[in-house]
Amino acid sequence: MLMDKAGPRWKKGKDGKDFAALAAAHPMSSIVAELQSSLKGSKLVATLSNQGRDATLGVNLQQATLLNRAAFGRVLDNAEAGKQWFQLGAEEVFYLYHGLKCISVSESKKLLSEGELWDHLCSASESFPEMYKAYSHLRSKNWVVRSGLQYGADFVAYRHHPALVHSEFAVVVVPEGVEFGGRCGRLKVWSDLLCALRASGSVAKTLLVLTVSSSICELSSPDCLEQLVVHERTITRWIAQQCREQRCEPSREEANNEEQDHTRETVVFNYWGVILGFTVLSSLLVYKLRFRQ
Repeated sequence: MLMDKAGPRWKKGKDGKDFAALAAAHPMSSIVAELQSSLKGSKLVATLSNQGRDATLGVNLQQATLLNRAAFGRVLDNAEAGKQWFQLGAEEVFYLYHGLKCISVSESKKLLSEGELWDHLCSASESFPEMYKAYSHLRSKNWVVRSGLQYGADFVAYRHHPALVHSEFAVVVVPEGVEFGGRCGRLKVWSDLLCALRASGSVAKTLLVLTVSSSICELSSPDCLEQLVVHERTITRWIAQQCREQRCEPSREEANNEEQDHTRETVVFNYWGVILGFTVLSSLLVYKLRFRQ
């Protein structure tokens, strides 16, 4: 489970709408399940672009609403009545195809097999295997995952739809292992880590590092996804000055407790001081009486 650091920052709705309650009443898992059922029944086919980095999918208006609610893809302008077109990113189209198994994908009017689609997406982006594994890892936990390019990250993760809540995590994907070739150097240098922390902190997000590792050396087929393991690490900055201020300036309750403890110690000390003084005076008096005798 992902750790909740500062918690979700829900957006403010008009007329006092409670977006947190709205999200709880319509969980993302239910929305995605409804979308999966609708798309699977329609046997839709997405068309892969020439570059292989994304695909377009035409859906009816009800399915368009579900895609929007599940936060998949980007709506394209079109003039076709009763139909809406979406542009899906590489991770999104493969998740709908491989993860949810609710669409097919074609290129130049030819339906692609799972292996062929994998080859096309990997040839378009060398880092696709680890990026998809990280994307599907978060999506399987019902996080909404969008591009994090504008925040200097690979992805950003939302607790629910971006219209209801701000993203909580800036996600950086780090592949680990010889099978990933030379793509293992990110965040290995302190300056890179500090830059990522500064960037995520400035936009009120927690830096989430997903390390994708494997013991296999072949990423040539989707079968490798079962062998890839994702490790989650949240990283935050430790500001020494704030820690010192917190220790030097205790809360009012702590200050009252300390004052009461000090008062008790003073009373006990005075009590034993009186006893000790009385004992010393008594000893002196006895000594003087004996000396006179």
